[in-house]
Amino acid sequence: MRGRKPSRYDRQSEDKAMIKGIAISNYTVFEKASFEFLQGLNVIVGENSTGKSLIMKLAYSCAATSHSMGLSKRQGKEEWQRSLADKLQEVCKPDSLGRLVSRRPGRSRCDIDFRTYKPVGSSFSFNFATNASTEVKLERAPTDYLGSRPVFIPTKEVLSVYSGFAAILRAHQLQFDETYLDLAEAVELPVLKRLQKEEEPLKEALEKVMDGRVGMENGRFYLFPNAEGKGKIEMPLVAEGIRKIALLAYLVMNGGLRNKSMLFWDEPEVNLNPRLMRPLAAALVDMADRGIQVILATHSLAMIKELEVARRSKEVPSPARYFALFRTDDRIEVNQGESAEAVAPIASLEAELDLAGRYLELK
Repeated sequence: MRGRKPSRYDRQSEDKAMIKGIAISNYTVFEKASFEFLQGLNVIVGENSTGKSLIMKLAYSCAATSHSMGLSKRQGKEEWQRSLADKLQEVCKPDSLGRLVSRRPGRSRCDIDFRTYKPVGSSFSFNFATNASTEVKLERAPTDYLGSRPVFIPTKEVLSVYSGFAAILRAHQLQFDETYLDLAEAVELPVLKRLQKEEEPLKEALEKVMDGRVGMENGRFYLFPNAEGKGKIEMPLVAEGIRKIALLAYLVMNGGLRNKSMLFWDEPEVNLNPRLMRPLAAALVDMADRGIQVILATHSLAMIKELEVARRSKEVPSPARYFALFRTDDRIEVNQGESAEAVAPIASLEAELDLAGRYLELK
């Protein structure tokens, strides 16, 4: 693994910002909702079809657009509007942008207010209508941008298919949303020559879980086991849970995840061996403690419990914010709290508890 020269993605200011909040009205399944994010761990919880992935993709699209516009030489209002619209379409994949507006009688516009901690000028608001094909309108235009490039990890892993994956996605119209291409491009960056002091323990903890290290050779990823005499293992032959851990480790090693970075992760528990849930939850809490803003979506009771155990087991419990999405009549409501117990019960979680109870009754 070789070091790299600074890339265009390293052009980050001292005031690298994180997402402070996002307020929405008439966006997909949401009539009106507001999410106030911590700079540490944020967990969006809800059963299927309550909009977890949709709110994650919206927040990510805004953050990614802000960062990319900071790298652009053309930063006028029209360029911002075009870039926002393109990102939303490529990340959410609707037939037209207007399809993201709630279909309610007498309502024909979606309003988004995106706020950051700093710089203040990187906040903005915009809207688009049900008849919009590829157009958004900025109501409050930004005067600054996010210095940190956000990372979004979708439900399907990419390390095992990495070789040529980004090139294929760029050249062909495939049914992968743009989070996959963005992640492949983030992984394209080779490792840094030197990690920051606080990043070394994080990398070492992830490598301990893998019982090895991750590396790239000739455009393919491999796991290099710690056990003496064991040769490298092609990433497609590695268990998917370990591949997820390897992805985090490589993003730490190449600077994709570092202090003041933003990590979005949609259902990290998918295809994860239950035994790996504990170290993964601990790693996510550790990342949040080391200055990475973590925003993840889950409907797994086990993952929520592991996150709670990991953060409360510290001498000073790590702060966290939970967002519970639940359906009332034809609306999606949002409850926010500082712990899993502080938010309203979630139907899918109650179902898990009910199943556990019925199983114990069999004994």
